[in-house]
Amino acid sequence: MTRWLTDDEQRAWRAFALATRLLTDRLDRDLLAAADMPPTYYELLVLLSEAPERTMRMSELANWTNSKPSRISHAINKLEQKAWVRREHCADDRRGWLAVLTDDGFAALQAAAPRHVVSVREHLIDLLTPEQLRNLEDISRVLLDHLTEPGPSSPSR
Repeated sequence: MTRWLTDDEQRAWRAFALATRLLTDRLDRDLLAAADMPPTYYELLVLLSEAPERTMRMSELANWTNSKPSRISHAINKLEQKAWVRREHCADDRRGWLAVLTDDGFAALQAAAPRHVVSVREHLIDLLTPEQLRNLEDISRVLLDHLTEPGPSSPSR
């Protein structure tokens, strides 16, 4: 039997769903307008910038971004055209590929990051009290723990 949402649950769900869609859309538009960088590219550059030697396997990038390998390959192609990333063969796996953040890519990320942080602050962080921010982190971690646990419908991390 279906456990339908109560009125309170329905209001909470709808507010959360709409707020997350609108926030993501706003942050994406702001990043594109300020840095001429799609959010997918920004996310990939951030991941590479934080990786040892600014290098990650393509499959690992796909896993971390919850993307299909073909989508990551397409994005890396675009980043290669901008000279922000280069591909290299994996030394220990001839079929594997690495994505390497170039100095130009790191500079592009450094230019975009301050503008992105301004948008994140304006549309999320500065709107919340410290307690609300802690609650948001707690709620987000519960969701992440649930949604990233290995299972038939979720990627393993």
